[in-house]
Amino acid sequence: MKVIIAEKPSVAREIAAIVGAKSRQDGYLEGNGYAVTWAFGHLVGLVMPEAYGITGFKAENLPILPNPFILKPRQTKEGKTFKNDPGAVKQLAVIKSLFAKADRIIVATDAGREGELIFRYIYHYLGCKKPFDRLWISSLTDRAIREGLQNLRPGAEYDSLYASAKARSEADWIVGINASQALAIAAGRGVWSLGRVQTPTLAIICARYLENKAFKPTTYFQLKLHTAKEATMFSALSTDKFDTRPDADKQYAAVMDAGSVHIVKVERKEVNQQPPLPYDLTALQKEANSKHGFSADKTLNIAQALYEGKLITYPRTGSRYISADIMDEIPDLIAGLTKYPRFAAYAESMDTKILNIRCVDDTKITDHHAIIPTENLPGELSSDERTIYEMVAGRILEAFSPVCRKENTIAALQCGGKDFTARGTMILSPGWQKVFGAQDEEKEDDATILPEIAEGYTLPVKGCDVLEKQTKPRPIHTESSLLAAMETCAKELEDEAEREAMKESGIGTPATRAAIIETLFSREYIRREKKSLVPTEKGLAVYEVVKDKKIADVAMTGGWELALSKIAAGEMDAFTFHRGIEVFAAQITSELLSAKIATADNRAGATCPRCGQPVVFYPKVAKCQNPGCGLMVFRTVAHKELTDGQLTDLFGKGKTGVIKGFKSSSGKPFDAAVTFDSDFKTTFDFPKKKPGASGKRNTRK
Repeated sequence: MKVIIAEKPSVAREIAAIVGAKSRQDGYLEGNGYAVTWAFGHLVGLVMPEAYGITGFKAENLPILPNPFILKPRQTKEGKTFKNDPGAVKQLAVIKSLFAKADRIIVATDAGREGELIFRYIYHYLGCKKPFDRLWISSLTDRAIREGLQNLRPGAEYDSLYASAKARSEADWIVGINASQALAIAAGRGVWSLGRVQTPTLAIICARYLENKAFKPTTYFQLKLHTAKEATMFSALSTDKFDTRPDADKQYAAVMDAGSVHIVKVERKEVNQQPPLPYDLTALQKEANSKHGFSADKTLNIAQALYEGKLITYPRTGSRYISADIMDEIPDLIAGLTKYPRFAAYAESMDTKILNIRCVDDTKITDHHAIIPTENLPGELSSDERTIYEMVAGRILEAFSPVCRKENTIAALQCGGKDFTARGTMILSPGWQKVFGAQDEEKEDDATILPEIAEGYTLPVKGCDVLEKQTKPRPIHTESSLLAAMETCAKELEDEAEREAMKESGIGTPATRAAIIETLFSREYIRREKKSLVPTEKGLAVYEVVKDKKIADVAMTGGWELALSKIAAGEMDAFTFHRGIEVFAAQITSELLSAKIATADNRAGATCPRCGQPVVFYPKVAKCQNPGCGLMVFRTVAHKELTDGQLTDLFGKGKTGVIKGFKSSSGKPFDAAVTFDSDFKTTFDFPKKKPGASGKRNTRK
C-alpha cells in the first residue's frame, strides 16, 4: 500500500480523487492501493520548558538550551499546564498505523520549508524509519498533481531543507523562550513576549512612529508660475524655496512685474517603463494593502484559498520570476484569459508569439516560481477572492506585455530673475498599462502634458501663486510599508532590482511575515489606526527596553534568514548556526535581566485589599501578584471598560465613583459605582433613590 500524507484534509481530498482513494475511513481516504491521510498543520512541535523539568521564571535557569529538543503532539494550555491536544493524538495514531502498513510513503505536505518541517517532525516523533518520496508541486490542479506523482523525488533530496526548517524552529524557541522569560523576570511582573523576528519587527514600527511624532515641520514657500503657449496653459515651480512669506511675496511681485517668461532649455527624453514583475507573496500583500486595505494575513488566507481552489499557483513563494519551462505555458494561460470578462479584450489583443520575457530567469527561482493563475477559470468567488484573483491574473498579462513608452520633458524657465521648472509626461504607447487602464501613477504632482516649446521662446505670465508648504516626516508604517521594510532589513530601497537583491537577507520569509504582524496584534503591542500601524503603550514600553539590544537588531535577524537559506541550499552547516544562536541567547539573557521596564498598561501601583500584595494592571485584567491570593478584576464590566483611575479607586478606596454607560444583559443602560462584596467579588452600588435602599447587585453570575 502507498501512503500519501498531506498537510490538511482539503488537500488530501484533492490528491485522493486523483489516485482513486474514494473510500472514507477514520482519518484517511483509501482505495486503488492508496491510503491518503493528513496532518492538521503542525501536529507535532517542540515542548515547553516544563517538559525539561524547568518550572517558573527564574534567572538561574537562563539561558535554557535543550539538548536534544523533545518533540510532543500539539499542546493546548489548561490553566498553567500544557497537555496534548486530543485531536492531534488521535490523528497521529492513524498516521502511525498507516506508516506501519506502508510499502511506500509519499510526502505531500506544502512544498516549502514549513511543509517539510510538518512532515519530518511527525516522521521522527513516530520513530518511522521507512524511506519516503517527495511530491513537489506548485499548484493543485489535476494536471499538476498527476505530473508530480509521475515525477516523485527521493525524500533525501530535501534533507537540507529540513535542516533549515529545524534550525529555524529551534532558534525561534531558544530566542523566544529565553528573551521572554528574562524580560518578565526583569519587569518583576506580567508575561512578556519577545521573539527572533517579532521583536525586530516591533522595533521597525516603534522607531518610525517615534520619529514621526518627534518631527518638527518647517514651513517654506514656493512660487507656482502660470504661463501658456497659444491656448495651452501650463505651470512651473520655482527652483528656490523661500523661508519666509515676505521673501516669497517679494519674488512674486518681481514675477508679476516681469510680465513674460523665457524658455532657457528644453530636454525631451523617451523612456521605456518595463512592466512590473509577477507577484511573490510579499509583493501581493503590499499591493493588496496599499490599494485595497487588506491586511497581510487576509491576503495570505485568500491566496491560500485560491491555491486550494486550483485557481493560482503556490502563494507562499519568495520569487517574482518564472522558469523557462513555465514560460511554455504562458501563451495558453493568456488564451484562457480571453474567456474571463474583465481581461478578455486585452488578452485577445496580445500577440503571444512576441511576449516580454523580462521575468523569465531560472537562476532567480528557489523552491517555487512567482504566483501565476492556473489554466482553471474561476466560477463564483467572493468579492475579496475576486480582487486577489484579478490582481494575480492581471499582473501576468502586464508582466508579458510590451513596455510603456513615454516622453518625459523638463523645461527650464526664467522669470523675474528666478529659475522655474516645468515637467511634462506624454504616453506614446501605453503597453502594459492598458491591462487595468492605469495612468502613470508615478508621475509627479505637477507633471502635465506640455505644449510644443523650445529654447528661446518668450511666453506671457498668466498668473502666479505663492504656495505655503511644510516639510513632512516619513509616514507611520502601514502593513504595505512594513512588509517592504521587513523584506529589505528596513533599508529604504525604491529600486526594484535592489529590493530583489536584498530579499535573502530580509527578516522573516514571505510565508511567515503576516503571522509575525498578527502576533504583534495578539500581544497587544500594536493596533491599527485606519491603515497605519501604531504601537500601544505596552509595545512602546517593550521597545524602550530592547531598542539598543541585540534582540531588536534588524540586520542580525536578516543575517540569520540568509544563513537559513544557505543551510537549505546545502552551503552552510546547521550546527554552526545553532551554536551561534545559543551564544546569542546567553547574550540577550544577560542584557534583558538587567533591564528596567515601566508602562501604564502594566504597572504596580495598587495594593490588594485581601492580602496586601501589589496589584498589576494589564490590558484586560487587574491581578494580585500573590499566587496564593490571585484576586483578579476584569476591566470590562457590563460592556464598559474600567480605566486605570477607576481600578485604582476600586483597590485603594474599595469603590469607584459612579460610572455612566453600563449595559444590562438586555441592553438597557444604567449608571452605578463598582465595589467589592465580602468575598471580594465586584458588585454594583447604585445611586440611592430612596432612603434605606441598598442598591447593590453582584456583577458576576
